[in-house]
Amino acid sequence: MSDAWLLGRARELVAAVQRLEHSEQLEIVEDLDTLLDETQRRGEPILVAQLLRASSLARLVTRGLAAEAEPRLDEMLAHTRRHGLALLRADAHALRGRRLVLAEQEDAALTEIARALAILDDSAVPDVQIGRRTWDQMQFAALVDCWVVLNQLGVYEAAEEVIGRAHQATKDTASPHDITLQLLNRVKMMLGWGLRLERIENYEAAAGKFRTAASMAIAAEGPFKESLFPRLADVPAVDQVGVLAAALALAVPDGVHIERLQKLHIQHGYPHEQEIVAIALARCLDKAGRREDALETLKVTRSQLYGDISAPSMRLNLARELARLDNRPDVETGITQSLVDYATILETEMWSLRESQIATLNARREHERLSAEHGAITQQALQDPLTGLPNRRALDERLRTLASSADAQPLAVALVDLDGFKYVNDKHSHAEGDDVLRVVASTLRDALRGDDIVARYGGDEFIALLPGAPVSAAAQALGRAVNRVASLPQHLSHGVTLSVGLVSLRPQERAEQVLSRADAAMYQAKRGGGNQVATANSMAENTPAGRTVEAAQDDPTWSAGAPT
Repeated sequence: MSDAWLLGRARELVAAVQRLEHSEQLEIVEDLDTLLDETQRRGEPILVAQLLRASSLARLVTRGLAAEAEPRLDEMLAHTRRHGLALLRADAHALRGRRLVLAEQEDAALTEIARALAILDDSAVPDVQIGRRTWDQMQFAALVDCWVVLNQLGVYEAAEEVIGRAHQATKDTASPHDITLQLLNRVKMMLGWGLRLERIENYEAAAGKFRTAASMAIAAEGPFKESLFPRLADVPAVDQVGVLAAALALAVPDGVHIERLQKLHIQHGYPHEQEIVAIALARCLDKAGRREDALETLKVTRSQLYGDISAPSMRLNLARELARLDNRPDVETGITQSLVDYATILETEMWSLRESQIATLNARREHERLSAEHGAITQQALQDPLTGLPNRRALDERLRTLASSADAQPLAVALVDLDGFKYVNDKHSHAEGDDVLRVVASTLRDALRGDDIVARYGGDEFIALLPGAPVSAAAQALGRAVNRVASLPQHLSHGVTLSVGLVSLRPQERAEQVLSRADAAMYQAKRGGGNQVATANSMAENTPAGRTVEAAQDDPTWSAGAPT
């Protein structure tokens, strides 16, 4: 048995298990387990993952075995993570979603589908080592498994998008079986969608869905003859597949469909096919004046499917159809039992919706908590813990942003250094020095405008960015800052003063270049005795003492915008 034979046989069994009687389904589950054991002995990662999928899927569609799928799905997830098989990992999440629908955990099921689709979104580029055809087939299978869950839950808009992606995945490499599967799925989706639209009395849109389904049912005839599904030779697909027959009947309900639908109604078909066939048959019987037979068909179907919660939206469609046709009121209550049953199911759905809203609320709260936590961590990463000012990383980001903004030009850049700070640390303590840094940082920040940026550059150095400020106005503002620090009480500042180097950003100048020029200007202020502002202009004029605070001219325009 070659690897290709094993995989091909598994695909045949998966196609068959969805249409056979329960006893035959159990035999297929055993056969797939045998194939899985063989692939695990061989150890080829992709083949093992595909057989885990087949074994899990067979259990999900076999009555009473859904719980057995869980350990295989867990194994499939672990295996695909270990070997980096993204598409098959997405498929494992999709199948887990299907299992959660059977467990009536609809919100959790949708979460699994969201995970699967996110993985598929990130796996758009085919892996050349796998081969394009194999890649397309795995992507197609994962998308179809996502579609099944969305269709079961009646989320038809999202289901249509996913099945469209599945079609695109195999449009160049699709086999007749893949084409048949796509058409059958789309027919089933369109019929469910149409019945859902009728529940909100949008009959025109519903009729459009039924017509589309009927045209697809006709198109399925050709590829169905070459598919892997169990079928009778020389018998039209519409006489073998219930959803195809139902599509023609729902598009144009008529007595001519009754005999065919009656035969298909008692046969074992695809999952959730029986409800659709029953509704189509009931409408045709009612059209032919046989309402009692129509009601009996629906009641028998409801009884046969009692306890089946795998397709909640379809269960509602069946209850509504009964309520619509059953107009015989109870003698005592004056209300039809079918209407009571429909209302009960609706109330159950409303309660489920309430629980869904609570789950959504809790999920949103957790999301907001994590977002706030992430925001706080991000803020901490950009903030100097001692002074509370932006740190060097934040400064670099803001400088890049302002340098590229026309509205921020001219941009004044100042490097500020504390005079005498080493003396404070040496004579007192580093704790005392930290207190001085905090006081100076606060004083410097308060002396500038609200839009100006003051960041701690490192040690006892700060950087100030003054967007929209010519050098003359910036020198005036920084001169005020120098004066305020020099005027601080001795017990707060321990006599430190500021030496400021001020420059203006040049066109196309990089951050490190402008900071280097500001640093040179700052040393010019230091050489002049400190406690002053030195600008690039004062350096060019070779003024030994730089530009002192006392010599600065008032700039009333700037002063009006500065805090006092």
